Amino acid sequence: MSNRFVLNGISYHGKGAIQEIPGIIESKGFHKAFIASDPGLLKFGVTKKVTDLLDAKGMAYEIYSDIKPNPTIENVQSGVKAYLNSGADYMITIGGGSSMDTGKAIGIIVNNPEFADVRSLEGVAPTKKRTVFTIAVPTTGGTGAESTINYVITDVEKKRKFVCVDPNDIPDVAVVDPDMMASMPKGLTASTGMDALTHAIEGYTTKAAWELSDCLDLEAIKLIGKNLRKAVAGDPEGREGMALAQYVTAMAYSNVGLGIAHSMAHTLGALYDTPHGVACAMMLPIVMEYNAETTGEKYREIARVMGVAGVDQMSQDEYRKAAVEAVRQLSKDVGIPEKLEALKESDLDFLAESAYADACRPGNPKETSVEELKDLFRKLM
Repeated sequence: MSNRFVLNGISYHGKGAIQEIPGIIESKGFHKAFIASDPGLLKFGVTKKVTDLLDAKGMAYEIYSDIKPNPTIENVQSGVKAYLNSGADYMITIGGGSSMDTGKAIGIIVNNPEFADVRSLEGVAPTKKRTVFTIAVPTTGGTGAESTINYVITDVEKKRKFVCVDPNDIPDVAVVDPDMMASMPKGLTASTGMDALTHAIEGYTTKAAWELSDCLDLEAIKLIGKNLRKAVAGDPEGREGMALAQYVTAMAYSNVGLGIAHSMAHTLGALYDTPHGVACAMMLPIVMEYNAETTGEKYREIARVMGVAGVDQMSQDEYRKAAVEAVRQLSKDVGIPEKLEALKESDLDFLAESAYADACRPGNPKETSVEELKDLFRKLM
């Protein structure tokens, strides 16, 4: 059996990395950018950090900002029309997962118009052509969408999210500049950071995990344990650590998949519009407890890199509990709630069935059922 690994062609990291963007454009001979960025980033001047660089060089661009926090089929469809009407020949996505996921879907459909029905991209889509050339600039320290082959779209009509997996959608260039994350409020820093931790822990324990993904995910868990609290407090060093952590784990989970914490978070987001990182953070310790018996010695290493002392003297049961508690404590420390007030017993059937059908569920290390998923959702009530 072979293990495939898909990565960006080029990535730039560190403070001031966005300064590289004009040179990239010049080297490729592009003429006009289609910039996908959400309204909040435009309002607070974050997108402007990049467009100022383009303006200084006289480089043409058009901004598309019809993007919701949980991007919809309609956002993608209107984006495709806007791209085709713009005369652009490449794309820059600026934002978190919402901007990048929208941009991925737009770019794939532009170059593969036979997939104009956005729902046809669900699962592993057999596209033939690469997305339009894309430079991805993250503004949150969590999703890692700039280095993944995945994106998630919300089907408002059916009240569900669907995952698309396509090696053709990975951005050509990732520019990971912590200065682009400096304006994130504490709540968003916390929730996106816990999303990154969920990526790392699920990627580390998923069925498809192997040595290359393990070393990346363990390093990401270590970086998050060390830096997330500091990042939430506004420490620039913490933000830089989280910028790296979310990229590192995304390289891994993009290739090996995730598990039911993400399946359940997707359906909570679709039904209640719960922010994705918050939903992941609430589900992660619950799912870790559920999966513990199937993880071998991996929870010992999770506990170790998160700073738990004395793990080598612990029994298997003890270090598994220690790993879960370390995650739960980090979530509490950064202000994530443990319960979801919107959750209702009458919604459990729909939630559990949707989570079971989600593309992330088969990667979970422990086989599950609709009834067991209902029980796990109840733990949020």
